[in-house]
Amino acid sequence: MTETTTPGHSRRLTKAHKLSIAGVATLGAAALAFSLVPAQAGEETGTTISAAPVAWTQAVNGAQTKTVQTHLGTQQAVATKVAKADADAKAKAAAAAKKAHETKTAASRSAVRTPVFANNLDGWIKEALFIMKKEGIPGTYAGIHKNVMRESSGNPRAINNWDINAQNGIPSKGLLQVIQPTFAAYHVKGTKFDLYDPVANIVAACNYAADRYGSMDNVNSAY
Repeated sequence: MTETTTPGHSRRLTKAHKLSIAGVATLGAAALAFSLVPAQAGEETGTTISAAPVAWTQAVNGAQTKTVQTHLGTQQAVATKVAKADADAKAKAAAAAKKAHETKTAASRSAVRTPVFANNLDGWIKEALFIMKKEGIPGTYAGIHKNVMRESSGNPRAINNWDINAQNGIPSKGLLQVIQPTFAAYHVKGTKFDLYDPVANIVAACNYAADRYGSMDNVNSAY
């Protein structure tokens, strides 16, 4: 077929023209591809980029919160322990103070209840009766007094050096003429362990008489 040409123009494309057209086509395709990308793609890309800093921030905040909670827990445990120790110390101090008060009160009551006795036969018998009452030992003032007067005439240092007991080496001594073995067996705690002590002698003798005769009141002769 015969080619028709326009004067001054050539229908054949030059190499420069081909390159220009290819460039335009490439740019157009790129523009078209860009225009076809959804708007959400950009948003999703933006979200993906910002997710890492947010996660890191949350992790740091979580670690800091855990550290603060641990520190507060430790402080609370220490405070509880200190409070308990303080409460225990106060309770012990209160118990000790209460015990000391009770002891002091008991001592005061005991001092008030314990009368002062005269240092004579009357006082010795009354003091002996005071002790005998607490110990449950029977006897009366009259019963004790009559036996004291018969045995020693009221002399706390009296001693019998002539009867059978004296011959056996254990003479009778004191207000109610008691031998040492009998005194040791019937001595009452709280009195002096001294056979010549008037109160101790009376109480031990009455304790023996209660065991042997029922009461010193029942003794009317040597016993």
